Amino acid sequence: MKTVEEFFASNGFAIPAEERQTLITALLSEMEKGLAGEESSLMMVPTFVGVEGRVKEGASAAVIDAGGTNFRGALVSIPPRIEERENRPMPGSLEAVDREAFYQAFADEVRRILPKAQSKKIGWCFSYPATATQSLDAKLVRWTKNIKAPDVVGDYVGAELLKRLGGGEIAIVNDTVATLLAAKAVEGDKTYSSYIGFILGTGTNCAYVEKRDAIKKLPAGVMPDAAMIINAESGNFNKIPPSTFDKAVDAKSVQPGEGLLEKMIAGAYLGSIGLEIFKTAAKEGMFSAKAASQIAGLGKLETIDLDNFAAQFVKEGRTNPLDAIFAAPDDARMARRLAMPVFERAAVLTALHLAAFAIKSGEGEDPDRPIAINADGSTFYKTRAIPFAQAVKDELDDLLVRRRNIHYTIVPQVDDAPMIGAAIAALL
Repeated sequence: MKTVEEFFASNGFAIPAEERQTLITALLSEMEKGLAGEESSLMMVPTFVGVEGRVKEGASAAVIDAGGTNFRGALVSIPPRIEERENRPMPGSLEAVDREAFYQAFADEVRRILPKAQSKKIGWCFSYPATATQSLDAKLVRWTKNIKAPDVVGDYVGAELLKRLGGGEIAIVNDTVATLLAAKAVEGDKTYSSYIGFILGTGTNCAYVEKRDAIKKLPAGVMPDAAMIINAESGNFNKIPPSTFDKAVDAKSVQPGEGLLEKMIAGAYLGSIGLEIFKTAAKEGMFSAKAASQIAGLGKLETIDLDNFAAQFVKEGRTNPLDAIFAAPDDARMARRLAMPVFERAAVLTALHLAAFAIKSGEGEDPDRPIAINADGSTFYKTRAIPFAQAVKDELDDLLVRRRNIHYTIVPQVDDAPMIGAAIAALL
């Protein structure tokens, strides 16, 4: 029987230290191509949102946050304070709605909050696939999360909302860009040379600040002197050699061939990777006959169950199928040895991901002006199997500080980052 190390090596799962720089180089190459408008796995979407300046203390804005089956409205002030918060069902989440009903729901919420805001510009975190405009509007490309409002697809949603309000100003950002901007809300007297926003929850994405002259696909005269935030859509990066298990997970996914990095590190997929590992290991005789038979019959595995099992954590009120399948001590020990690398590899790939964007920013040389990384998401902060955030930091210290003298800081977690970032977009 193979050792655990031999098993992972034979299935292409390990990421040797010598390959990590190669992957960073590949990420940087894809960024350059995306910025030039060439074929790339990274969309590198210009947002036309900058980060210059500081928000006046006490400034407030009306904010709406839409990106799931609910939307929220609130009055957000800086330093971060959220008041008048209300949650409502996302129009189209419960039943199909037409264009007028869709925008009316948001208009009603803005009318409730806007008179109490210092700024008359509205902040909107809109986290569905959309293209950004120089006026900080967003053109909806398609719905996700089963939203049923087909008339709205193709709309410039900001302009349509303002029509219902009788005019005004709006700044629309997605959740990753908002997460980046939220770092400015907590910077206080600190001085950062640049900013990165990173989400690692059910899915993943990264945004960073790029110099104008590097964004070669922009027409001449568009923000000629300014740096702007780029929404990389980095979960689509596809240059990491997939393991046997990654190939199996991708083949069974809704969109094979898409979001390959996301499928290696995000919470929606880690349980599936673990299940493929267990099933392959069972075929290779690494479990008892009883456990092998049971794992072969398991149709799916949630990431929370893989994580809790690896951490030997029992969640009250939740039955973990792995506890029963690997009830025998020898099976349990083997299964945990096979499960832990799923999270360890995700941490390494997360660090490579962030390191590449820090390098691409061209900043961080001065330790007194580090790059601020604002991370958000349950996989980054709530993984139990390993101390995930610390594992990422340890890798970044090696990849950036020791090897390249690039200084960074992961800012303390910012609660309600999408709403706070949307307020910053309206107030800057």
